[in-house]
Amino acid sequence: MTEMAPLQAADSAAVMMMLLAEEQTAELLSALDPRELRLLGEKMVALGEIGPDVIAQAIAGFVAKTERMGLVAHDRVGQVHAMMSRAVGDVKADNVMRRIAPAAPQTSPLELARWLTPDALVPLLKGEHPQAIAVLLIQLDPEVAAAVLHALPPLVQPEIVHRIATLGPVAPQAIEMLEELLSRRITESHGQRPLQMGGAREAAEIINGIGKVAEKHVMGALAKRDKVLARQIEEEMFKFEHLFVLDAQAMGALLRDVPNETLIDALKGIAEDEREVFFKAMSSRAADGVRDEISARGRVKLADVVAAQKDVVAVARKLAADGTIVFGSAGDDDYV
Repeated sequence: MTEMAPLQAADSAAVMMMLLAEEQTAELLSALDPRELRLLGEKMVALGEIGPDVIAQAIAGFVAKTERMGLVAHDRVGQVHAMMSRAVGDVKADNVMRRIAPAAPQTSPLELARWLTPDALVPLLKGEHPQAIAVLLIQLDPEVAAAVLHALPPLVQPEIVHRIATLGPVAPQAIEMLEELLSRRITESHGQRPLQMGGAREAAEIINGIGKVAEKHVMGALAKRDKVLARQIEEEMFKFEHLFVLDAQAMGALLRDVPNETLIDALKGIAEDEREVFFKAMSSRAADGVRDEISARGRVKLADVVAAQKDVVAVARKLAADGTIVFGSAGDDDYV
């Protein structure tokens, strides 16, 4: 019998994640930085069939490691605060932590920057020294760093790349200066707002659960009061992903009203397995044809994909209003 090769650390971690309940896995994943999260996600997806021997090896490795270590006290307050937040939400957690640990540390500007989108980062770096920008970019996910660099003025891009390539050791003082820069820029851009609550998406999630009759009443009254806000909430209530729950008959009705070119662009923006709900509503020949067209289309601009998906959603919304298709069950409490 061939001896099984030892699991790499990331592979072993991926196996352990798959053994836990979804809620436990989600809590652990939320503590990772972006690069760790992506690496572990890739390993989890690539695991395939997990045999008993692989599980045993992963658990044995975990036990062996824990026997050599205790629970370090570093950032214990931060760990407790994170657990509290996941358990009862940010607002309640902040109130509890102010009582049991008044000096509880806040998330540093640099840590916050690692989770910002390129669109949010670029204004923070406007006019700053290439050295400061270089120090920040090397701490971001490579894809995010590339998008930020691309959005900066072309004249400074070569200088920034040169400094990244020749950076070498970075003094703690340089990190402190970068923290101060980010803190100042975040305050200038967004003001001192410690907690952002509410929004169109949150309102949409609540309205989605109140039932069809109440939804029509609320949205109708809201539209009279603020048409723009009502439209924003409506768009959050009904997104392209909501089409994935349609049965074959409803999907067929939708596809009959969607131009083929629009459908191709819309499907380019989702994973292959998510396209199956659309293909199942077609004949085998039609589905194969659409697959071939998607492959032949090549790269499509994200803006074109988003526009196409919005067009499909608009058709679905019209059909839903006419009663041609229904989301959820026919009952009042299961309407989206």
